Amino acid sequence: MSDATIRPLSASDRAEWGRLWQDYLTFYKQDLAPEVTDGLFERLLDEGGHFGLVAELDGRLVGLVHSLPHASTWSLEPTCYLEDLYVDESLRGGGVGRKLIEAVSAEADRLGCYKIYWHTEEGNARARQLYDRIGTLSDFVKYDRP
Repeated sequence: MSDATIRPLSASDRAEWGRLWQDYLTFYKQDLAPEVTDGLFERLLDEGGHFGLVAELDGRLVGLVHSLPHASTWSLEPTCYLEDLYVDESLRGGGVGRKLIEAVSAEADRLGCYKIYWHTEEGNARARQLYDRIGTLSDFVKYDRP
């Protein structure tokens, strides 16, 4: 398991978080306007909605995770959407991703969430190796409407 420390995102993390966020967007072939990224960072710092956690190793950020607890129509308790998860490519498979998901689980438990859910691309085989060990693959199909 990785020696990375998982902690809440802080305002002083902006530059390093931005580097990881851009790597994540590049991985998923996305290009966002700077104001979207700026708005996201502010939301992650503002308690009451999204929350952001980071993995730190040897004084630098090596991973991030963004989650959104929300009400559910299927339960009186909230649920938690693990929206974004990224680990520096050089450290994948070393336990950082698992530690980030475990930290989301702990925060979701603290908030009284009854479950955590997330999505990934079908072809993201490296991530799915982890997800298949810690989660249950759903039968649901996701649709988007731009």
